Amino acid sequence: MLLEGPIGAGKTHFARSLIQALLPVPEDVPSPTFTLVQVYDGSNTEIWHADLYRLSAPDEVVELGLTDAFEDAICLVEWPDRLADLAPENALKMSLKLLEGEGQRQLTVSSTSERWKPIIKALSK
Repeated sequence: MLLEGPIGAGKTHFARSLIQALLPVPEDVPSPTFTLVQVYDGSNTEIWHADLYRLSAPDEVVELGLTDAFEDAICLVEWPDRLADLAPENALKMSLKLLEGEGQRQLTVSSTSERWKPIIKALSK
């Protein structure tokens, strides 16, 4: 899942909430801003939460092991523009936008993959 949006749009808050919901036993879910990646043991697979804001080149993503995690883990990636051409083609993209009202956000969900169409359709109701 690629989480796009400006600073303060709610990317980390969304990722933390989703991770908490997927963990078999609740635990602290810190922001990976300084560690770059946090990995959690989900019920059926690992959950990777990456914050790529501080990366300067896409090859650093490979060094983190994130491209391998795309194959078999649930990956939540903040600042996915840092992936460049390493972004998975079948990813679900979630763009968060700050609105004028206090605490209001707009969420746009998209993907080019058929896999996500039922979820996008359900969310748009």
